[in-house]
Amino acid sequence: MALTEKDVRYVADLAHLELTEEEMKKFLPQLDSILQYMEKLNELDTSQIEPMAQVTYPSSQHPSLRADAPRKTFAQEEALANAPEQGAGSFKVPRVIEREE
Repeated sequence: MALTEKDVRYVADLAHLELTEEEMKKFLPQLDSILQYMEKLNELDTSQIEPMAQVTYPSSQHPSLRADAPRKTFAQEEALANAPEQGAGSFKVPRVIEREE
Protein backbone atom coordinates (compact mmCIF):
# COMPACT_ATOMS: atom_id res chain seq x y z
CA MET A 1 0.00 0.00 0.00
CA ALA A 2 1.65 3.21 -1.15
CA LEU A 3 1.04 6.30 0.91
CA THR A 4 -0.38 9.41 -0.64
CA GLU A 5 0.25 13.04 0.21
CA LYS A 6 -3.23 13.06 1.77
CA ASP A 7 -2.18 10.25 4.16
CA VAL A 8 0.95 12.10 5.24
CA ARG A 9 -0.99 15.33 5.76
CA TYR A 10 -3.50 13.39 7.88
CA VAL A 11 -0.71 11.95 10.07
CA ALA A 12 0.92 15.37 10.34
CA ASP A 13 -2.41 16.87 11.38
CA LEU A 14 -2.79 14.22 14.10
CA ALA A 15 0.65 15.23 15.39
CA HIS A 16 -0.20 18.95 15.10
CA LEU A 17 2.56 19.45 12.53
CA GLU A 18 2.47 21.87 9.65
CA LEU A 19 4.56 20.52 6.79
CA THR A 20 5.92 22.55 3.93
CA GLU A 21 5.88 21.13 0.40
CA GLU A 22 9.59 20.38 0.74
CA GLU A 23 9.02 18.51 4.01
CA MET A 24 6.12 16.64 2.42
CA LYS A 25 8.35 15.43 -0.40
CA LYS A 26 11.00 14.39 2.12
CA PHE A 27 8.76 12.60 4.63
CA LEU A 28 6.34 10.81 2.30
CA PRO A 29 8.86 8.21 1.08
CA GLN A 30 10.32 7.85 4.57
CA LEU A 31 6.94 7.15 6.16
CA ASP A 32 6.01 4.84 3.31
CA SER A 33 9.27 2.91 3.80
CA ILE A 34 8.59 2.53 7.53
CA LEU A 35 5.11 1.17 6.89
CA GLN A 36 6.40 -1.24 4.24
CA TYR A 37 8.91 -2.57 6.76
CA MET A 38 6.13 -2.99 9.34
CA GLU A 39 4.22 -5.05 6.77
CA LYS A 40 7.27 -7.31 6.42
CA LEU A 41 7.41 -7.74 10.19
CA ASN A 42 3.71 -8.66 10.24
CA GLU A 43 4.51 -11.62 7.99
CA LEU A 44 6.73 -13.24 10.64
CA ASP A 45 5.31 -16.26 12.48
CA THR A 46 5.40 -15.33 16.17
CA SER A 47 2.97 -18.01 17.34
CA GLN A 48 5.78 -19.93 19.10
CA ILE A 49 7.29 -16.85 20.75
CA GLU A 50 6.43 -16.31 24.39
CA PRO A 51 5.18 -12.78 25.14
CA MET A 52 7.68 -10.58 26.94
CA ALA A 53 6.98 -7.90 29.51
CA GLN A 54 10.42 -6.28 29.09
CA VAL A 55 12.21 -6.49 25.79
CA THR A 56 15.78 -5.74 26.81
CA TYR A 57 16.14 -7.55 30.17
CA PRO A 58 14.11 -9.37 32.83
CA SER A 59 12.69 -6.87 35.33
CA SER A 60 14.38 -8.56 38.30
CA GLN A 61 17.81 -7.62 36.87
CA HIS A 62 17.16 -3.89 36.81
CA PRO A 63 17.77 -2.30 40.22
CA SER A 64 16.01 1.01 39.45
CA LEU A 65 12.57 -0.62 39.28
CA ARG A 66 10.92 -0.64 42.70
CA ALA A 67 8.50 -3.23 43.93
CA ASP A 68 4.86 -2.38 43.35
CA ALA A 69 3.58 -2.12 46.90
CA PRO A 70 0.69 -0.12 48.36
CA ARG A 71 1.59 2.97 50.35
CA LYS A 72 -0.07 6.04 51.85
CA THR A 73 -1.19 8.68 49.37
CA PHE A 74 -2.29 12.27 49.76
CA ALA A 75 -5.93 13.17 50.29
CA GLN A 76 -7.26 15.41 47.50
CA GLU A 77 -7.39 18.48 49.75
CA GLU A 78 -3.82 17.88 50.94
CA ALA A 79 -2.51 17.46 47.38
CA LEU A 80 -4.19 20.70 46.26
CA ALA A 81 -3.21 22.70 49.37
CA ASN A 82 -0.22 24.42 47.74
CA ALA A 83 -1.56 24.56 44.19
CA PRO A 84 -1.17 28.05 42.72
CA GLU A 85 -4.54 27.61 41.05
CA GLN A 86 -7.20 24.94 41.39
CA GLY A 87 -10.69 24.29 40.20
CA ALA A 88 -13.24 21.48 40.27
CA GLY A 89 -10.98 19.48 42.60
CA SER A 90 -8.03 19.52 40.17
CA PHE A 91 -4.86 21.46 39.45
CA LYS A 92 -5.41 24.22 36.89
CA VAL A 93 -2.53 24.67 34.50
CA PRO A 94 -1.99 27.09 31.64
CA ARG A 95 -2.72 25.89 28.12
CA VAL A 96 0.55 24.88 26.48
CA ILE A 97 -0.70 23.80 23.07
CA GLU A 98 -2.89 26.05 21.03
CA ARG A 99 -4.29 24.91 17.74
CA GLU A 100 -5.80 27.07 15.09
CA GLU A 101 -8.75 25.54 13.29
